[in-house]
Amino acid sequence: MTSSTPRDAIDRLMQLSMLISSDLGRYEKESGLTAPRIHLLWELGLSGPQTQQRLAAAMDVTPRNVTGLVDGLAASGHVTREPHPTDRRATLVTPTPAGLAVIKDNQDSYDELGRQLFGDLPAGRLADFTAVLDATIVRFTALMEEAAS
Repeated sequence: MTSSTPRDAIDRLMQLSMLISSDLGRYEKESGLTAPRIHLLWELGLSGPQTQQRLAAAMDVTPRNVTGLVDGLAASGHVTREPHPTDRRATLVTPTPAGLAVIKDNQDSYDELGRQLFGDLPAGRLADFTAVLDATIVRFTALMEEAAS
């Protein structure tokens, strides 16, 4: 096994981050959607129609930010605002057929990339890799929280 240092690990993470960012930029150009709009549609794909408040919480952005995103996606025909079935003060952001097509394409592309990157890894190595990533995410989140306080 090759010896690695923490610096080697962070170098690899930075390289991977840049590759992911580049791929997202390519997808933004192809789809004509920004990363935040893609993220909002992704959240709708995960949970179905939602209020703007719930979307803001899920995306960790302000409700005002979500309003702008929903306005843009409504104008492009990807979502509509529908009356909430139990709260007459609220509306549900609902994907249109065009929005559902983008959501399905995103999910299919995501799954395919996962298969291409990790499909041939033995289950044990993939589990170890995922565990290391989970621990890294927890640690980095804690470091960011410490820096913010």
